[in-house]
Amino acid sequence: MLHRLDKLIGLSVIASDGEVGTVGDLYFDDQRWAVRYLTVETGSWLDSRKVLISPLAIDSVDYGKSTIGVRLSRQQVRGSPDIDTRKPVSRQHEISYFNYYGYPDYLSGPLLWGLTPYPVIPANGSLPLTSEALAEVASAYDNQDASHLRSAGDIRNWRLQASDEAFGHLEDFILDSGSWALRYMVVETSNFWIGKHVVIPVQWITRLDQDEGQAFVDVLSTQIRNAPEYDANIELSRDYETQLFGHYQRQGYWY
Repeated sequence: MLHRLDKLIGLSVIASDGEVGTVGDLYFDDQRWAVRYLTVETGSWLDSRKVLISPLAIDSVDYGKSTIGVRLSRQQVRGSPDIDTRKPVSRQHEISYFNYYGYPDYLSGPLLWGLTPYPVIPANGSLPLTSEALAEVASAYDNQDASHLRSAGDIRNWRLQASDEAFGHLEDFILDSGSWALRYMVVETSNFWIGKHVVIPVQWITRLDQDEGQAFVDVLSTQIRNAPEYDANIELSRDYETQLFGHYQRQGYWY
């Protein structure tokens, strides 16, 4: 199922022994394009700390009841590593997080979640990597402390830069609820049509410019202009996706 990210904001996170807090934001990986953490605002029971919840811990999402069930206790959440959401989440913080919860690292294998395409702990009981092994994974980046994670809230309303000109702004992302992969960004094109929305696959993003607040895509503005319109009130279907990729003359991600 495909859902907009903003549907998750404000949902209550329910642990095995009570409520933890509400979802305030999400961090996504801008290299493999998946949501890696929910930022949960805990309120007074935990001195208003903000904590990270991985999709690896999520048991269910019930939009009707506005709840997310997690396979954690409140005590586990209480003891989780602190995070300062005013700063990027570093790889070193992730190392502490993985080892605290006993999670494998999603960068430890070729698939979206390391050794699996979905956020599950492998059946073979793989243990989380050691700090030394995770440091080797992190060294694949130019700077081990540089974060590959971005706040979804921070980049909403960024301008979209097509191959040839500026074209609208980023409004939201669309999530595959099974894998937690980001499939599309939702673009509002009010500088050309009032109220028209289109979606563009995230794999066509070539660069995200934090300083300028821009997302660059490998698509011509004329292609975006004539793309099938996106209606937020209608769930995206495979027929729509097939039409969309056919318009751009590119192969769908499901092949």
